[in-house]
Amino acid sequence: MTIHVNSIINNPFIVAEILIAGKLHQNNYMKKVKYLSLAVIGMMLTVISFAQTTEDLIAKHIEAIGGRENWKKVNSMRSEATLSTQGIEVPIIITQVHNVGMKQEFSVMGMSGYSIIGVDGGWNFNPMQGQTKPEPITQDELNIGKEQLDIQGELLDYKMKGHSVQLLNSEDVDGTLCLKLKLTRKSGRESFILIDPKTFYIVRTVTNIIVNGQENESTVSLSNYQKLPEGIVVPFTIENNQLPAPINFSKIEVNPKIDDAVFKVQQ
Repeated sequence: MTIHVNSIINNPFIVAEILIAGKLHQNNYMKKVKYLSLAVIGMMLTVISFAQTTEDLIAKHIEAIGGRENWKKVNSMRSEATLSTQGIEVPIIITQVHNVGMKQEFSVMGMSGYSIIGVDGGWNFNPMQGQTKPEPITQDELNIGKEQLDIQGELLDYKMKGHSVQLLNSEDVDGTLCLKLKLTRKSGRESFILIDPKTFYIVRTVTNIIVNGQENESTVSLSNYQKLPEGIVVPFTIENNQLPAPINFSKIEVNPKIDDAVFKVQQ
């Protein structure tokens, strides 16, 4: 006779049946309870160990890139970079204020364009695509863009931000077996984060994004990490499968004074 714990709790007559069945059945039952208890305890220890491993990994990553204290001091950034493709160098300037706005400016063959993400809206202006004035982005693009306004990093204080993180099986990245995290944002949108087990730097992220109204998988590789005078460590080379060439940073300023008006659309 197979006895289930839930059945015992919900039906007291089964308990009486076990007692009447005699000592042999009672011993068998006790063994089953013992094994079940050990299994439950083992599962609980596994869950606790798993959670600690996830938290330890995130803590090691944050420490590797400069530590929580240094990153919490970062309120704004201005970066200069270039993207070189087909013999053409495209200069890029990225201006960011934490949880306020981000502006990306670029220039190609004498024509300049920009994209803006702010808490109130977002716009694109790309004369290379025939645009003559800034155009608003879609709501889906704006929602995704707003998630990039957290320049201190989504893993830092992720629980307070309403995100959740799960540790998955390791995955190979260019010959290195990397630790893999699944980040589920407060919005429900997911990203997969690959971390080098030696440096604890993020080397790759995989996220679904909206491009021209279509959902695409964005794979971003990060390398050439350098330590800034403020103590934080950031990648100076970024490759994105949505772009024709890597972006190489030449200068990154931390906490420059930035007027919020820079995130207003220029008509």
